[in-house]
Amino acid sequence: MKKIPLIAILLITFGFTYWAFTKKDSPPGDDRETEIKNDTEDNSEYWESVTTADQTPDYQPPHPEHDFYSDGPKTRDGIGKYYQGREIAHVMGHPAINWLERREREQEEAPKKALDLIKLAPGEVLADIGAGSGYYSLRIAMNHLNARVVSVDIQPEMIDFLKERAEQLEINNVSPHLGKIDDIGLPDQSINAALMVDAYHEFSHPYEMMTSIASALKSGGRVYLLEYREEDPDVPIKPLHKMSQEQAKKEMALAGLVWDKTIDDLPWQHFMVFRKP
Repeated sequence: MKKIPLIAILLITFGFTYWAFTKKDSPPGDDRETEIKNDTEDNSEYWESVTTADQTPDYQPPHPEHDFYSDGPKTRDGIGKYYQGREIAHVMGHPAINWLERREREQEEAPKKALDLIKLAPGEVLADIGAGSGYYSLRIAMNHLNARVVSVDIQPEMIDFLKERAEQLEINNVSPHLGKIDDIGLPDQSINAALMVDAYHEFSHPYEMMTSIASALKSGGRVYLLEYREEDPDVPIKPLHKMSQEQAKKEMALAGLVWDKTIDDLPWQHFMVFRKP
């Protein structure tokens, strides 16, 4: 029997090793673009039917039937409208997508750690409110293939970006949804959890938004609220884009939500959990 040359043995060994390692799946939530096999029951047609908002660029919500809002001094980063003693911040527009997707975000905010704190059982639905570019929505969907994420934003440009990104990654358990500035537009008791990441402080109609979220939540549903810590002067974020625990608890209570716990294990943000009784 002829001896196999050493170079042939080395080439075969290298080829097998390369095949073995390149066949390994990327870990859930990995930043690399990877093909995702999704075994979630495809109920996207249902969510497509309910996740449409009758909103035009000049949409104006009805005059509120409460006196929770007041006008006051308009600062550089605010809109001059006040709610429960705080000025509402300007909305971060779609041109800031690159900032949302920045590579330094993991080092600065540790979103992978935050993602581990978000619990979803198979079949549950989470609404990511103010989803923006889908940074959290897509990673949650990849981490919970048997759950559904409804990604809500009021900017069509953000929705278009998110749709394209989900298609690129072949993620089919994400439903992008154009909401209104005063209503997320989802059916009552249709979601198990809601997530807001550094977005709530920019809501121009926070009371209406939170009551619509509370209505969409099932009994016992969770609200995951992430906000930059106002109490920490070392967090390098503009003051109006921060929020204290005390302020958040006060505003969530107005919508009938009960504080459950706060996990301050992230570099810059409060991770607060509220529940619908």
